[in-house]
This record gives sequence, C-alpha cells and structure tokens, in this order.
Amino acid sequence: MTKLETDIVVLGAGPGGYPAAFACADHGKKVTLVNAEAQPGGVCLHRGCIPSKALLHVAKLIQETRESSHWGVTFTEPRIDVDKLRDFKNSVIEKLVGGVGQLCQARGVAYVNARGTFADSQTLDLEYPDGKQGQLKFKHCILATGSSPAMPALFQKDDPRVMDSTGALALEDIPKRLLVIGGGYIGLEMGSVYAAIGSKVVVVEMLPGLLMGADRELVRPLQKRLEGLFESIRLATKVESLDVKKTGITAKLVAEDGTATEEKFDRVLVSIGRRPNSHNLGLEKTKVQLDAKGFVIVDAHRRTADPNIFAIGDVAGEPMLAHKATREAKVVAEVLAGEPAEFDNLAIPAVVFTDPEVAWCGLTETQAKAENREVIVVRFPWGASGRAQSLGRTEGLTKLIVEPKTERVLGVGIVGAGAGELIGEAALAVESAAVARDLADTIHAHPTLSETLMEAAESVFGQATHMYRPKSKRS
Repeated sequence: MTKLETDIVVLGAGPGGYPAAFACADHGKKVTLVNAEAQPGGVCLHRGCIPSKALLHVAKLIQETRESSHWGVTFTEPRIDVDKLRDFKNSVIEKLVGGVGQLCQARGVAYVNARGTFADSQTLDLEYPDGKQGQLKFKHCILATGSSPAMPALFQKDDPRVMDSTGALALEDIPKRLLVIGGGYIGLEMGSVYAAIGSKVVVVEMLPGLLMGADRELVRPLQKRLEGLFESIRLATKVESLDVKKTGITAKLVAEDGTATEEKFDRVLVSIGRRPNSHNLGLEKTKVQLDAKGFVIVDAHRRTADPNIFAIGDVAGEPMLAHKATREAKVVAEVLAGEPAEFDNLAIPAVVFTDPEVAWCGLTETQAKAENREVIVVRFPWGASGRAQSLGRTEGLTKLIVEPKTERVLGVGIVGAGAGELIGEAALAVESAAVARDLADTIHAHPTLSETLMEAAESVFGQATHMYRPKSKRS
C-alpha cells in the first residue's frame, strides 16, 4: 500500500478543486490534488461548460448564416460534418486540460489519479485505476467533488439514446427528432445546439415556464426566439413514461389538463437538474454534516462541521456555478494561510448561454416583490440601442434594480446577444455598492451594447438619451 502525506489535499479537480490547489500552493503549502480522472478539469472542462460553449458557438454561427438573408447576404444551407464538429469540441477540451496540467507542475502540486474516500478526518483511502490501494495523511482537506446529472429511475433505460448532458455532449449523431426533458439552462442550451445542426427539438417542462429561476421579463424574448427554433415547447407537461425500442423511443406526454399523447423520438435528453456528489465518500467517518438535499453544510469560511475539512463548489450548495466554486477556492486558501477572508459576495452572476443569452446578478425584481422591498426598476429596451440595431438583435433588454433612497444598484438583469459578457460590469456595480450615477456618468464606448447599462442608469434620476419615459412610469 502506497502511503503519502501532505499539508493540504484537495479532493476533486474541477473549477473549484484545481484553483484551490493552485492558490494553496501559491501560499507556500504542500498540496496534493486527488482526482478519480486521469486529467484535471472536472465536469466543467470535460463534460460541461467548455464543450457546451464550443458547440453553442457553432450553433450561433449556423443561425446567423440562416438569418443573414434579411440583411441581403444569403448562404447555402450548411453541411454538418459531425466528426469534424466533435473533433473541434474535443480539441478545445484538450488544449485547456493540457494547460491546467502544466500549471499543476509549475506550482509543484502533486496530482494523484485515484478515487479518494475518507478513512477519518485526516486520512484518505486511495484506490488507483489499476486496483492498487494507498493512503494519504493530511492536515486539511478541501472537498470539491462537484455534482452529477439527476436521472430519476423512470428514465434509467440503460440505452445510450436516453442521454444526460454528458451523453448529449458526446454528439454521437444528429437525431431526426430529439425530446428534451427539462426547460432549464442545460436543456435549452443543448436543445439549441441540436436544433441548429438539424434536429427537430421538442422541449417538455412540467413547470409553467422555462428557466423558472430567472426573471420572467428576461425569459420572454428568449422563449419567443426558441419557439421559432424548436419544433415545440410544451409547458406544464409531464413525461409519464419512455418506451425504448430499436425503432425509436416512445414518450407518453401528459398535459396539465390530463390530455395524454404518445410521440416517437430518436433520442431523449434528460436535463432536470444536478445532485451534489456527497455520497460514497466516507463522510460518515468524519464530522461533516449534510443538509436534506445532500449538500455539505459550510460556514462563511467554507469550513464544515469537521474543523479539518472544507467544502467548495457544487457539493457545498447552490448556486451550482463554476465561477462561484473558483471564488470559494480562493477564500479557503486565504483562510488556511491565516488571512481574514470569507465568502461574502453579493453578486454571483448567472448566465444562460442560449441565443439570446440571459444573465443576471444581485437582487431580482421577483425577489424584491417576495421580500416586499421598495425598489426602483428601470428598463432600457435594446430597440433604442444603435449597436443592437446594427446587429439586427433588438429583442434585448437591460434592467436595473435600484434602492430608492441611495440609488444604489442592487441587481441587474440582461437578455440579449452577448449578455454574458455585459454582466461583468453589472456584477462589479452590485459588489462594490455602486450607485446608478456611477454607471450613468461612466463614459461607455459608442456604439456598444454596454451603453444599455449606462442609459438604463440614466433613467433612474432623469431621462435616458435615447428613450423618453414619464417619470411616473419608470418603475
């Protein structure tokens, strides 16, 4: 049995794990990164954020070639080479994985390809891919094991045509007809990819709307565009059964009024959420506690109930976002270095990388109403943006949630092309307690979509240059 020792072990090498290992090493600690996969990167890099965005980029390009005829430029219908498309996606992953591996070596982080489980609060049992066993003693552990797609027993068919997000990203073929179960960001993103490359996509969501965690006003322009891209979107509808046969997959769909239909599909994507990877880790041999959903309970320092163990990322609670995990990694590294640090961020931006993108951070209008908070809500429609007009993408909207007395920016929501890039400025405004005048008085380059933040802010205390609205109707 191999026996190892380290100051800090990081269990899991995703967007929380490897930044935590790097940050701790930068503070002079002896760090070991334990990961069940041969290469670092985690779900985000290998089977999530990065490959999906590579495919979404291609999907957006295809859509633009189809829509450009409105501007006087007509392309022939694109020919899709699935093998080349898959190779492009994989090449992006390989480049980034190689870069992370090089950074591990440069920082002196020991990478151990093994499955780690807790023997006690300061010991990990290691199981290597070849079956050999090992043990690792540590002073502190940072748990960063992430999450996995939720797959209810109803949909577990042991058939590759019934896919989770990982299967969908494998891009084995282009199904003629694809059923997407779940109207969240994963389902809509992957549905957009498959629709762009030629599949007829049907999205089924049992709730009354798409992206139920997002502002309804921001979702509307996206839903309208997707209704033209997808074969259909069925809201308030359940998938009661899947009958898998060689000739196809028959789904029984039940609408809210009880009407049932049976429809045939070539593939099915199950995208109804993710679950934390907190089980089968030996946590019962430590003092770590889990909540009812299986998330590890942590404090502001990301320390668990066991003083030797910290937890970050998806396993430590929602929102399950890569950039939240990375920020938590930096906090834990500073805490372990004896510095005063805690996870106290006000703005954790969320982005749905569909077309148009939907992005938000801070307080939403929905939350403000639920909390009975008095706020000013201002909107700047992209139809009044010169840049949006020049792009032919005027369906967008920029929305600010502002505190009436101080005019402090409490939240921002954006829907439109490139909203994910624009939300960075918004997050800085919310995080730094900027007031609307700070945004309004900052000179933004013209013509750009970022001007919509400036002009929305102008509406808080006056009139936006390119839009007139009586003050009594501004909120």
